[in-house]
Amino acid sequence: MALLRPMTRSPVPAVDLASLEKAALHYLERYAASRRQVARVLMRRVQRAVQGGAVERSEGEARVESVLDTLAGRGLLDDRLFAEGRARSLSHRGRSATAIRQTLRARGVGDDDVAAALERLGEEVENPELSAALALARRRRLGPYRAAAERATRRDKDLAVLARAGFDRRLAQRIVDAPSIEALAGLADDS
Repeated sequence: MALLRPMTRSPVPAVDLASLEKAALHYLERYAASRRQVARVLMRRVQRAVQGGAVERSEGEARVESVLDTLAGRGLLDDRLFAEGRARSLSHRGRSATAIRQTLRARGVGDDDVAAALERLGEEVENPELSAALALARRRRLGPYRAAAERATRRDKDLAVLARAGFDRRLAQRIVDAPSIEALAGLADDS
């Protein structure tokens, strides 16, 4: 029988400005993040310190805001740049504008920054919805990317995949019903 170790509490994290900034920078080194995401990470640290009696919650919140303002002032925390990069990445992976908007909002990006990111995506890519739908079709082997023998039996399921991804029915039908991969190139000209 194994001996049970007595439970030890983890030490109370330091929540002074320098420690919070260091924690935020460490997080930003690993992940692209919005202001709200970094605030959430730092507030978990503050909450552990509050439970350990090291700081009052209101003071911890003020310190977190101060660190966030400092990082934003240095250009290390910019929701608009985060939103633009994330929108570009999601679009390349086959996400619709609706899905991109929902994802960015869930990450705490404001509506103005989301709109600016989608507008910027529209400037970079001629038809972002079509481009994203084609990327999804290629990745999931839908429509003309599927073996010819299976296309007719899988048509409804292919349409459903595109619909669940947030693409409108008309666009989904045009992609799934395209006679060949080469014909998909002509879709951009018809838009």
